[in-house]
Amino acid sequence: MKKPLRYGIIGLAALAVAAPLVANATAGAEEPVGEVGTAAVTELVANGGFDNGATGWWNGPNTTMSVGGGVLNVQVTGTPANYWDAPMGQDGLKLENGKAYTVSFDAKASKAVSVRSTVQLNVAPYTAPHDKVVALTTTSKRFSYTFTSNIATTAGQVGFQLGRNGAFTFSVDNISVTTETATQPSGEFYVDPDNNAYTWIDQNQGDPDRATIESNIASKAGAKWFGSWMGETEGAIRESVNNYVTAATNAGKTPILAAYNIYGRDCGGYSEGGPETPGQYEDWIRGFADGIGARKAIVIVEPDAVAQAIDCDQMTPENLAIRRHLLTYATEQLKTRATGAWSYLDAGNAGWLAPSAMAAELQQAGIANTRGFAVNVSNYKSTAASNTYASQVNQLLPTSKKWIVDTSRNGSANTDGDWCNSRGSKLGATSQVGSGGAEYFLWVKFPGDSDGECTHAGHNDPRAGDFVERFALALISGNWAGV
Repeated sequence: MKKPLRYGIIGLAALAVAAPLVANATAGAEEPVGEVGTAAVTELVANGGFDNGATGWWNGPNTTMSVGGGVLNVQVTGTPANYWDAPMGQDGLKLENGKAYTVSFDAKASKAVSVRSTVQLNVAPYTAPHDKVVALTTTSKRFSYTFTSNIATTAGQVGFQLGRNGAFTFSVDNISVTTETATQPSGEFYVDPDNNAYTWIDQNQGDPDRATIESNIASKAGAKWFGSWMGETEGAIRESVNNYVTAATNAGKTPILAAYNIYGRDCGGYSEGGPETPGQYEDWIRGFADGIGARKAIVIVEPDAVAQAIDCDQMTPENLAIRRHLLTYATEQLKTRATGAWSYLDAGNAGWLAPSAMAAELQQAGIANTRGFAVNVSNYKSTAASNTYASQVNQLLPTSKKWIVDTSRNGSANTDGDWCNSRGSKLGATSQVGSGGAEYFLWVKFPGDSDGECTHAGHNDPRAGDFVERFALALISGNWAGV
């Protein structure tokens, strides 16, 4: 939790300057420099998120289905003997022989069961290039499978066969069949070879702690943060992002990026900064989004910016209007320009704002344009507390969203309770597919990087963003004695 703001005297005049940029953003944007994307992903499934109820989906014998909260619930009745005795699905998929596809979905069941996920011909001989038995629990999980079609047809079908389990409820959401060879990652994240820990290792060849820091921190995947230090202009940030995403794509991994350059950043706190005007931020975020293009990426959008729209001593009505406008603009640009990215708008942490306040502010900040939201960024709240908080926020949104939890330093319950280089903290789960409702656990704030001087907590720590060897070692061991 961070406070006060240093905006300068800009007010509504700045918003008036920014507004025309929104209207002309697409038409006036420069062409991306170099190769910044691949062919757009083709989605074969219609209404896979059930925003339009069950339109386009059918169910067979021994089943009834309904949609609630954007999730399709299929009730299996009786005791169907075979998987295929209780089917549901969607027809009309076009499949090409020899082409790679990815089928993915979120699913759970009212009890532990095994079901069949299929992509197949929906007429005899029912050839199925994808046929997978999937074990479900009562906790929703993301499943993703890549297959190569061995048929050419316009009579393809994506479906689930739910028999052999007795009576239960199957809940599914975000069903997708795409022409890309992989969807969002299931743990295959890109490790930044220039992360601050690796930089420290390169600069301290004789230090006895190099191997410990490399094996526990430097070699792990986390987010790379992009601000003005990575390029102040639209063209410069586009090039920086493009270079990073290109390296990740060439490695066959998915990059995690944090956009951290909002006008009035960090309310004048330890990480203050950002562009001089709102219009400059609009230019910057356009370049950021164009640098990703159609390639896969996970993006955390402006850590702290939503919560500070409420909790900031200098957030005047004028500056609040600017903040909401810029966040919405950022989410719009990522949605339309970074078509391969999944974006998550930062939503503070479990100890900051009430869920109702956060849910209301997320709606003012463009949450509808994103995959979801991120919690616990740069903070130390437990994963359980973070999931509980995120679930409460999610229930108050008009449309259910996904969330991620920053687990970079939340592996201990023995912290001093302060958000700034919290003594007693420890590394949490490495970047991976989440559980307990979280889509992913990610190292968003890279371990070992300082939160700031922490003078409010009586410390004299290094400036925000500096890698600190003693912090890294304390996070690895959990022993902060004397740090």
